Amino acid sequence: MADLLLTLSGVHTHIGPYHILHGVDFAVPDGEVTMLLGRNGAGKTTTLRSIMGLWTPTAGQIRFAGQDIAAMATPEIARLGIAYVPETMGIFTQLTVRENLLLATGPAGFKPHKLAEVLALFPVIELKFNQQAGGLSGGQKQMLAIARAIIEDRRLLVIDEPTKGLAPGVIVQLIEGFQRLKAARTTILLVEQNFEMARALGDSVAVMEDGCIVHRGAMADLAADTALQEHLLGLSLGALQ
Repeated sequence: MADLLLTLSGVHTHIGPYHILHGVDFAVPDGEVTMLLGRNGAGKTTTLRSIMGLWTPTAGQIRFAGQDIAAMATPEIARLGIAYVPETMGIFTQLTVRENLLLATGPAGFKPHKLAEVLALFPVIELKFNQQAGGLSGGQKQMLAIARAIIEDRRLLVIDEPTKGLAPGVIVQLIEGFQRLKAARTTILLVEQNFEMARALGDSVAVMEDGCIVHRGAMADLAADTALQEHLLGLSLGALQ
């Protein structure tokens, strides 16, 4: 069994007067892809934002590589080696693709081997390298957001719904890119609604409902059990495509 890189234990998060997370418990094994699934409003994005320190948990522990990060500021968490790709992608549209990537590097700028890895993973990034990021398609912006997250060595990628609103052909390209990351044993926590993405990439899965984790297990087991899918999500995962 893989070592656990990230562990959430009894995490509660309030946003103003609203109690959003109610004792969230799950773990992300090192070198694997963990899917976080659930219906809209279940608390998935709040969970990711709590991990990243954008919302501060009011109770519980979030441990990364053995260190409790629940009370840390976002920059401190990022410096530990966690990269976050939000649903909004956070692309600087007035900057070029190159400048967007450069902002995520260290003081020395691009490391040639890392830049080569990123361009090989998403060839369109090289084609658009000196173009303004605002002119990219939605899928190209998502690839840029992921590329920016991995332009430096990271221990964990935290990614929120990368296929949302994208055309099927673009989703296939993203799946292929993630499969190459997975083959390199990149540790990923991925919120996703597209079943083909979840089934193709997930090693383990946690399912949320009303701010709680209601199921944990192997992604392959959930993908093979239509009755369990309907029980947990209200519909077959195949309908989430």
